[in-house]
Amino acid sequence: MREIYAILLLLTTSVSGFTQSLNSWTADTSRIRIIFAGDMMGHMPLVSSAYVDSSKTYNYLPIFDYVKQYVSSADLAVVNLEVTLAGPPFSGYPQFSSPDALANALKEVGFDLLITANNHSLDRGKKGVERTIKVLDSLQILHTGTFKDSIDKSKSNPIIIKKNSFTIAFLNYTYGTNGIKVQSPNIINYIDTADIRRDISNSRKLAEFVIVTTHWGIEYERSPNNEQRRIAEFMRKCGANAIVGSHPHVIQTMQKLYNANDSSEFVPVIYSLGNFVSNQRERYRDGGIIYELCLEKTNTVTKIESYGFLPVWVYRGTLNSKAKYQLIPPSQCDVAAKALNMDDQNKQKCLEFFNDTRQHLNNMTEVK
Repeated sequence: MREIYAILLLLTTSVSGFTQSLNSWTADTSRIRIIFAGDMMGHMPLVSSAYVDSSKTYNYLPIFDYVKQYVSSADLAVVNLEVTLAGPPFSGYPQFSSPDALANALKEVGFDLLITANNHSLDRGKKGVERTIKVLDSLQILHTGTFKDSIDKSKSNPIIIKKNSFTIAFLNYTYGTNGIKVQSPNIINYIDTADIRRDISNSRKLAEFVIVTTHWGIEYERSPNNEQRRIAEFMRKCGANAIVGSHPHVIQTMQKLYNANDSSEFVPVIYSLGNFVSNQRERYRDGGIIYELCLEKTNTVTKIESYGFLPVWVYRGTLNSKAKYQLIPPSQCDVAAKALNMDDQNKQKCLEFFNDTRQHLNNMTEVK
């Protein structure tokens, strides 16, 4: 009898020990969901649509009504700020300056990091660069890509974000600034292989996962060119863990880059997210995707758990003789169509955009 009891006790202890080990393993597994939105533009119809006559202020929040919950639910949310916050007079294309209320809205919607290195970074020269940084700092919104001076760059290149037990580095570069030269002591992160190699190397000493955001490619081309592919492969070899692109104003394809000596790990590259908010209405330009990257860490090993995309169409209607904009994901299409009293032409354009996007990104999973 004692022998049977001893065996039962041993089995119970073993099972208990296994359960404790399993619980310990589970406790050491962390996850983080990061989302990336495309080009946040500032065409004058967008600026005018945000103006509130009664208070003589600007309010961009209604644009995000149908995506706010999705953005705010992410652990980290990133967007490309493709305007300056240079103050009045406000202007649209070709030299953007948007009201500070735009940055306020992006923060309230749930964006944590704004990337600012793009071809419109110098639209208002030195004043535009410095005032944009000042506004974002005053709102306590993280940003990287453009810097007041070398001291400022040393603090936010890379931007290091610690969350959910992850330490993630973000870098941001642009192919150019529309021929406008940066004025000292301001600094713009241009796509320069020597700088990129050094920055990624430094980032890997500070973080376990390095994400590079790039402004590159040819406008309105739905496929990446050879230069984009070459730069992406260079970044992978330097140690980037994920690469997210913008600039073409249309969605470009996604690619996995593998280490020739280790096919178990890959670097996802989404070459262009397309437009997030803009006044462009042509086919393929009237929307974009929000790219979702989910990471998992077990003990000290970090890997990509999953990735996917949420298509988002930009609706433009009219309210009180002014343009009205709304971002619409597929799940809200019917609700928005009814609430906005959308005509058949807009309904068709909305569905066309979603279908085009799904066919174009057929190697990615759509986020529901």
